[in-house]
Amino acid sequence: MPVRFPRWSRARWGRATLAGLYVVVLAAAVPQAGGHGKDRSWTSEQARRFWGPDPTASAARPSAGTASDDAADADARSEAQRITGSARHFGGVPSVGVLFYTGDDMKSHHCTASVVHSPKGNLLVTAGHCSIGEDAAFVPDYQAGAKEQPYGVWAVDRTFTDPRRTDTGEGSDLDFAFATVRPDAKGRQIEQVTGANRLARTPGYVNRVTVIGYPSADDDPADEAIRCTALTSKLENHNQLKMRCDGFFSGTSGSPWLVHFNERTRTGDLVGVLGGLNGGGPDGDRSSQVSYSPLNDDEIFRLYVDAINGREPKR
Repeated sequence: MPVRFPRWSRARWGRATLAGLYVVVLAAAVPQAGGHGKDRSWTSEQARRFWGPDPTASAARPSAGTASDDAADADARSEAQRITGSARHFGGVPSVGVLFYTGDDMKSHHCTASVVHSPKGNLLVTAGHCSIGEDAAFVPDYQAGAKEQPYGVWAVDRTFTDPRRTDTGEGSDLDFAFATVRPDAKGRQIEQVTGANRLARTPGYVNRVTVIGYPSADDDPADEAIRCTALTSKLENHNQLKMRCDGFFSGTSGSPWLVHFNERTRTGDLVGVLGGLNGGGPDGDRSSQVSYSPLNDDEIFRLYVDAINGREPKR
């Protein structure tokens, strides 16, 4: 049986490698990270150019359906809520995508993130251990090998993490992060283009969640979005949820845990993100089969308020 690497350790190794590529390939084109994005010259337009022509020009928002469509949606919703036990590949959703470092070939995405509703419409949520940095970009509804991405490429502006976060112990209960992204060339905020999930308080330890993520191509050569519907339980000795669903390899850190997922709008209420103890799962062979998420309690909402106000988190 092949050795499975914890999601967080592979991400850290990948970041160090990609950082080197970034310096060599794009040092002249993209400003160095620092000061939480005070240098405004790194734009979503620049990020888009790494992929080609403006892919958002013809991107269509979901439209209201007919009565027959609504019936089909009801059937789809019923199917979506069936406990699967194992992740399956699917076409993806507009509000969930990959994070990558701009010096790479854009195949080695290192974490998953999703758009969450905010007053300005420019906010992502992911895992705190992903260490996004300002040399990163977000590709919603990522499609491997595509010359044009369906919802564009968005430059990360600022990141917000709880300074008390740690990989183990009580600090792992704070393994969540927010990031703002810059407008596209048309001045649109990302939420206008992709829609957004709603940040919600975790109602309890037992929930039926739909989890969507993007495994690393090294672990999952299909390089496609995956989804799983599972029941959560409490992770012993932690303020975290636990779910059993095979297929959440490296790269899925930050995946949204959604309740009330609607197949028509392709959004839901976000009650967690894949992360927490050890970067979101047990060490060893079971790392892709069992995943964790911190609870959405007062602490994540404090960080959310910091992010929407552009305020450095201090605790």
